[in-house]
Amino acid sequence: MSRQPKPAIVLLSGGVDSTTTLAIAKHQGFRLIALTFQYGQRHAIEVEAARRVAQAFGLEHHVVIAMDLRLFGGSALTDDLDVPKSRALEEIAHSIPVTYVPARNTIFLAYALAFAEVAESEDLFIGVNALDYSGYPDCRPEYIRAFEAMANLATKAAVEGRQRMRIHTPLIHLSKAQIIQRGLELGVDYALTHSCYDPAPDGAACGQCDSCLLRLKGFAEAGVPDPIAYRATIPTPLP
Repeated sequence: MSRQPKPAIVLLSGGVDSTTTLAIAKHQGFRLIALTFQYGQRHAIEVEAARRVAQAFGLEHHVVIAMDLRLFGGSALTDDLDVPKSRALEEIAHSIPVTYVPARNTIFLAYALAFAEVAESEDLFIGVNALDYSGYPDCRPEYIRAFEAMANLATKAAVEGRQRMRIHTPLIHLSKAQIIQRGLELGVDYALTHSCYDPAPDGAACGQCDSCLLRLKGFAEAGVPDPIAYRATIPTPLP
């Protein structure tokens, strides 16, 4: 009798990294359960991208969780603050940017942990990256290790010995170009994804925010065109 694939919870934002992470989890043979968060972000169009990705992957379980982090603010993504534009790549990596959403990954992983206990899953996948987003404190390897240790102290299933949580971060030490190359090897259609922090009303990416610049740089270094729509004039990725 064949064994059922093990379930894995995958955090899916609809961007390059989370979509590639989903493809990697699928390639590893897990039964995929995707979680997407509609948290009051100004680029809420990414939720629609996540739905497109989930449909393309044929997921039976894609849960969109609504919350409102605008109640706290403190980020250009959830507050009345300008999204930085046209920054040099050295500047992007130099400090924690205003697009950092306070405790976002901690909140998302806490939801995923609760869902994992109910779904009897021991595997969480998150597409954090310590190279392109080195300014974000909740993308660092030491943060992931600490959360995993906490997760195994925090649930009934773990305390009773029925569950041992593992947080998988397959992209954490890859460049954006390497991430894109890996996704293409696995058949990812990046035309379905969205990365821009400040998209136009029609959904076109601005081409100037940090996320767009890193995405453009990644596709350029991977030697393939970026398949999504940008506004009429976009800059060459900054050195």
